[in-house]
Amino acid sequence: MNIITITKDNFEAEVLESRKPVLIDFWATWCGPCRMQGPVLDEIAAETDAIKIGKVNVDEEQMLALKFGITSIPTLMLFKDGKEADKLVGLRSKEELKQLLGL
Repeated sequence: MNIITITKDNFEAEVLESRKPVLIDFWATWCGPCRMQGPVLDEIAAETDAIKIGKVNVDEEQMLALKFGITSIPTLMLFKDGKEADKLVGLRSKEELKQLLGL
């Protein structure tokens, strides 16, 4: 499954109305740890379609970052049934994320 770019315009449809759990990566192009997190998420996305993975560029989508209180990046938020289920701040390993996602 491909990673989806999440914006204020598609957030409701892609995240809140999703039938699958959604893992969102709040990131920025200038963030070193964010660039390291990206390939890990790409691997997980390639291995399973049980979840949806999205990315929010905090520089382009400041309102979404403010709405969810993002003060450090990368921040990963898991949504289930349209509600926040978990939030992780900082670079995470593939194993940690698979455990969080129940994979």
